[in-house]
Order: sequence, then structure tokens, then C-alpha cells
Amino acid sequence: MNVHRFEEVINGREYLIEVSPVGTDQWRAQIARVPCGSRALMPFYGRTPDEAARGLSRWLSLAHGRQMPHA
Repeated sequence: MNVHRFEEVINGREYLIEVSPVGTDQWRAQIARVPCGSRALMPFYGRTPDEAARGLSRWLSLAHGRQMPHA
């Protein structure tokens, strides 16, 4: 499986986002599972790995009260 990983720092917290293919031109982004950690409540989808990861990053930023620039 072709998994893309993105490291993001959002509001001082480090996240590892994993993006994997789920269909033709469809990718799913979720927070990587870590020991004693959890994943995002829901995955985010996009046509590309970058688009899916941006959606999850934007949601995490909003959840932590920080606005992200629009892409």
C-alpha cells in the first residue's frame, strides 16, 4: 500500500498524518496511531494525498482555535 506521511505542528502540538489510497483518485487522511494515542474521530478525503492531508490539518487547526491560510 502506498502510504504518504505528513508531519504537522498545529498550535504547538505535533501530529503525524497518514494518507492512504481508498479508490481511484480518492485518498483518506487520518492521524497516525501512536502508542497511548488515538486517531482523529473521522477521516478526511481528497483527490490527492495533499488535499486529504490539508483537510485534516485545517480541521485540527480549527479545533485548536488557530486559523489556517486558504490554499
